[in-house]
Amino acid sequence: MLYSILASGLAVGAVYALIGITYNTMFATSRVMSFTAGQLGMLGGVLGSMFILRLGLPLIVGLGATLLACAAIGVLTEFVAVRPVLKSLDQHLYVLSTLAFALLIQQVTAIEWSTEPQPFPRLFGIGDGVWDEKYWLPVATCAATIIGLEYLYRRTLIGRAFLAVAEDNFAARALGLPERNLRIASYALAAVVGGLAGFSGGELLLAFFANGPQLNFYGFIPVALGGLGNNRGAVIGGLALGLFQQAANFAVGGIFASVAVFVMFIAILLAAPQGLFGSSAARRV
Repeated sequence: MLYSILASGLAVGAVYALIGITYNTMFATSRVMSFTAGQLGMLGGVLGSMFILRLGLPLIVGLGATLLACAAIGVLTEFVAVRPVLKSLDQHLYVLSTLAFALLIQQVTAIEWSTEPQPFPRLFGIGDGVWDEKYWLPVATCAATIIGLEYLYRRTLIGRAFLAVAEDNFAARALGLPERNLRIASYALAAVVGGLAGFSGGELLLAFFANGPQLNFYGFIPVALGGLGNNRGAVIGGLALGLFQQAANFAVGGIFASVAVFVMFIAILLAAPQGLFGSSAARRV
C-alpha cells in the first residue's frame, strides 16, 4: 500500500507541478495569473485521446498535434484575455478575463467532446503495478521539462530575453527587446508545458472536460507553496502536494482528503505568505 501511495502521489504531484510551471511561465512575462493553465492540462488529455484513439494517428504525430493545438490556445489567450487587460488601468481585470476564457474552453470541450470521462490510450505499454507507465511517465515528463527550461533560460538568447522581460519589462523594452513577441512566445511555451501535463497524465486522469477546474486549483497550490515564479519550488510543492493528497485519500478518503489539502494549504500560507521557497518583496523608500 505504501508503494502505491508513493507511485500515485508522485505521478499526480508531477502533473500538478507542470501546471504550476505553466502558471509561472505565463506570469513571468505578463505579471498575469492566467486561469487557463488547468484548461490547457485538460486539453492535453482530451486532444491526445482524440488524435490517437479517435483519429488513429501515431503517437509522435498525435503528441505533436496536441502540443501545437495547445500552443495555439496559449497564443489566443494572450490576444483575447491578457493583452486587452494590460492596456487597462485596472490590470486586475485579468481575473475575470482569463477565468471567462477558461470557462469558454471548458464548455466548448464539453459540447464537442463529451461530458463523460473518456479513455486515454496506453502510450508505450511498459511496466506493471507501481512501475506502470501511468505512474512514471508524468514524473519523467516533469523532470525533462524542468531540465529543458533550465537549459533554455540559462544557455539560449531567447531564454535570457525571457528572463530580462520577467525581471523588468520596462527596462527590457528600453533595451530594444521585443516584449510583446516574447510575451506571445512565453504563452505558447506555457501552453506546451500544460499540454504535456495533461498528455503525460492522461492514463491516470483520463480525457475529461472537468479536469480543467481541478487542475487549475491543485496546480495553483504548488505555485503558492514554492513561491511565485520559482519553477523548482513549484516542482517540490507539486510533488509534496501529490504525496499528501494521496496519503489523505488513503487515511480519510473522499471529501475529507480535500479538506485536509485546504487546511494544509492555508496553514503554510499563514506561516510563509511568500511561499516556502519564495523571497519577501522589498520596497525601496
